[in-house]
Amino acid sequence: MCLRGDIIRLWVIGMTEQEFNSIVVDIHYYNHRMCTPSWVIEERVNSFVDLTYVVAGKAEYTIDGVCHTVRAGDLICVQKGCRESAVAVPDDLMDCYSVNGYIYDLNGREMALPFRTVSHVGVRQDIIALYQELNTAWLVRDPGYMTKARAIFMLILQRFYQLICHSGYQRNYDKRIKKVLQHVVDHYHEPLTVAEMARMVNLSPLYFGNFFRQETGQTFRQYLTLIRLNQAESMLNSGMYKVKEVAVECGFSDVYYFSKVFKEHFGVSPSEVLKAKR
Repeated sequence: MCLRGDIIRLWVIGMTEQEFNSIVVDIHYYNHRMCTPSWVIEERVNSFVDLTYVVAGKAEYTIDGVCHTVRAGDLICVQKGCRESAVAVPDDLMDCYSVNGYIYDLNGREMALPFRTVSHVGVRQDIIALYQELNTAWLVRDPGYMTKARAIFMLILQRFYQLICHSGYQRNYDKRIKKVLQHVVDHYHEPLTVAEMARMVNLSPLYFGNFFRQETGQTFRQYLTLIRLNQAESMLNSGMYKVKEVAVECGFSDVYYFSKVFKEHFGVSPSEVLKAKR
């Protein structure tokens, strides 16, 4: 009898966010698989990473000797070197998207994905839409299709990473909050205020402040500061700007306050970042 995979293996391979942001993918094989009653994966030792997202039905996988009954909304991650086999469940056939490939760091060293063998992420329309786009790219094969396929697969991996490794991450914001978040990204260098944002979405400042924190887990001021600091770090890393120029361009009227909050957030001062670039 198969057990639920997320009960069997609760560990997640250690990977920092910086390491995840540095991964490079190479797709060996892709398939939108709609299983037949006779579908089977004969036992094999994988020479690649096998990532399968189940959108309907069931199947039974055996991975390194452990049996998993997978269902709609499950993500199956079989790392390179693992032993894998699978069979269909005839009365509830699996519909899934499967990618076999290789994961590297920026130095070309192979890496494992930071996912459990089986994770339940739910049937998510945004992820299905990305797989459908990957499906079109893979089948139509326009010039440069492989570059496009890799880019789409990276977006898929990033979404799974959010859901599995950062389960508290909130993405489906209220449309009013989405409007404010986009406005901040477009106008972070301007002197934005809670009152101004509240007017933009027809809410009182008090209600907006509480609503924003409820949706995002942080205050409006904290979010605005985060966006400004992220942009400041990018500008400093370019080595093309002085600290004062970065502060002004990113909406900080006081360069000393900018340096203080930058160091609190990143652990180094803006001048230290600049010095490292010279």
